[in-house]
Amino acid sequence: MNTVPRQLAKHDLRPFILLVVLYFLQGIPVGLAFGTVPFLLKSMAKDTTFTQLGVFTMATYPYSMKILWSPIVDSIYSRKLGRRRSWIIPVQLVSGVMLWIIGIAISRNIIFAGVDDIYYLENSTPSNMNITTLTACFFILITLCATQDIAVDGWALEILSKESLSYASTAQTVGLNTGYFLSFTIFLTFNSGHFMNKYIRSVSQEYGLVSLSGYLKFSGLVYIAVTLYVAFCTSEKPTNAMELPTKKSDERIGDLIDLNFDTNPAHMSLANVYRSFFKILKLPSVQTLMIIHLLTKFAFQCNEGATNLKLLERGFKREDLAITVLIDFPFEIIFGYYVAKWSSDASYNTRQVSRSNILIRSLVGEAGILTPWLWGFLGRLSAAFMANILIAKFPTDGEITQGYFIMVILQHLLGSFMSTVQFVGMCAFQTRIADPAIGGTYLTLLNTLSNLGGTWPRILVLWMIDHFTKYECLVSGKTSNAIIGQASCKAAGGQWTMVRDGYYIANSFCVLVGCALYFGFIKKRAQQLQKLPASSWQCH
Repeated sequence: MNTVPRQLAKHDLRPFILLVVLYFLQGIPVGLAFGTVPFLLKSMAKDTTFTQLGVFTMATYPYSMKILWSPIVDSIYSRKLGRRRSWIIPVQLVSGVMLWIIGIAISRNIIFAGVDDIYYLENSTPSNMNITTLTACFFILITLCATQDIAVDGWALEILSKESLSYASTAQTVGLNTGYFLSFTIFLTFNSGHFMNKYIRSVSQEYGLVSLSGYLKFSGLVYIAVTLYVAFCTSEKPTNAMELPTKKSDERIGDLIDLNFDTNPAHMSLANVYRSFFKILKLPSVQTLMIIHLLTKFAFQCNEGATNLKLLERGFKREDLAITVLIDFPFEIIFGYYVAKWSSDASYNTRQVSRSNILIRSLVGEAGILTPWLWGFLGRLSAAFMANILIAKFPTDGEITQGYFIMVILQHLLGSFMSTVQFVGMCAFQTRIADPAIGGTYLTLLNTLSNLGGTWPRILVLWMIDHFTKYECLVSGKTSNAIIGQASCKAAGGQWTMVRDGYYIANSFCVLVGCALYFGFIKKRAQQLQKLPASSWQCH
């Protein structure tokens, strides 16, 4: 059984840093689409329904469909630029330009009109909430981002030496999380005038530090700058002899070697890559992993997709919510590295679970490479359960006590950290089992299924919240069944009151389904998968 070094090999440091930067770029649009835009939609217009937010989640679907074109990315390329750079360079360049264009469109109120007014005044109401147009713009952006992800995943298997291969998942975790938090938590923090006045400024101002349009334009410039560096300061050097690089060349960022680069055009033809793709799908081990990916994230969808938005709806201040999420950031970065080591085989040579420890064995089974991922599932499930208590205990008078604020921080920290544990643990596992001959396609297939598992239930769960929520119109203190709809209620001088919050029903359902899936299927199958030999995952 292969072991993993305790530290990243010195000659892999610069390629590792390059991977972190490339994944960081990927995290910028991901943070905007998955976090910032839904947050702004709900905080700017509190009457935005969860079903409408579900419509915007369609912008994230390319991450769950990228397997459809990943064989194209793996097989079509310029031999002069290199197999991976042929895609990374143009896709990142177009992404940077598009970020700049969207930024200009927002600043001129062409799309998402009013969002920059919120930045200046924080009391105005958006004048044009065309969610369809906004969804279309981010759908294109995420499609480009997903394409870049395919190429970078493949390059990660090739520019790191075999002894440091497990750290590819660490680079992905650090880079993606940094980009995600920069575009979501950190952006919202500095976008809020209330936060800046409360925690940063000595003299209050009526605006934040960064507008959404300004951030998008700046991000576009960063994209372009990094792309120019990749274009002019790095290279791929395929070799027929498949020679190992010398230590001297290994240490130079401009001499990155594509160790798994197949120079035979017949082997890398589009038809052969698709053929290999279907061979992968026929493997029993991959089919089991596919089912796990598609089912495993259902349990967390209500918590991770609606809890923060529900807090905002109840009256939790935006700047205070930014603080709670901001605290997660250092934990994500620092512990992501150690989770990768935890997932390594070497760790388990010295950390075997005692057979006498019945409790631990009943929860996660025998120790193996997927043990951190199993613990992460239980942790996220616990965070989802705590979310119901968090919303139920929200102060009726709207005054946030210190105890409640700490409770919010702990719930966020548990869910976020355990999500990282699962992400890094699964990435480490998939990096080990992927066939390097079609590494980009193989990893993209598995990552796509993982993303799809978190995408397909989101719109359903958000719809469930609205469906099970019940309102009544109170006119002169009495319920009026004749009046239907918030607008009609206000027109009649009534008060539109929630009598049943569908959030509790949707979240409880998700948690119960998660418990049944984990103890009835997921744990047992994960135990079986981590014991399979490498040949069970090979398609040749």
